[in-house]
Amino acid sequence: MRLILTALVFLGGLFFILLGLAYLFQPAETAAGFGIAATDGMGKAAIRADMTALFCVTGITMMWGAWKRSGDILLVPALIMGIAMIGRLADAATAGTYDGYLPPILIEGAVFVLLMFSRSVLPHHTIDHVGE
Repeated sequence: MRLILTALVFLGGLFFILLGLAYLFQPAETAAGFGIAATDGMGKAAIRADMTALFCVTGITMMWGAWKRSGDILLVPALIMGIAMIGRLADAATAGTYDGYLPPILIEGAVFVLLMFSRSVLPHHTIDHVGE
């Protein structure tokens, strides 16, 4: 079970890194697939910087946590996915849903659950040992 979870987290991390690199090298094209449009150079730079950072940090910490078999490291990508879900839910509450709303939040939710479950299975610190 632990091996399967570790492999899923590692492969998921690889996917997120590749997605981050797509934003780095083809920001306008990749962003368009997510419903984001760069209207000028500043928008393209923001997409390239922010989305690359988001997805690469998520992927790197997933792969690092899986490779080191460290549940503590998996809190970083879990937090990123959790915040993304909160943002989507806040948008749905304030602006309503749209066509294609459900798949992204289901993916973020599934990754969040995978990461939190993997964290509980892999070695990690308890709250009593934080900071040691």
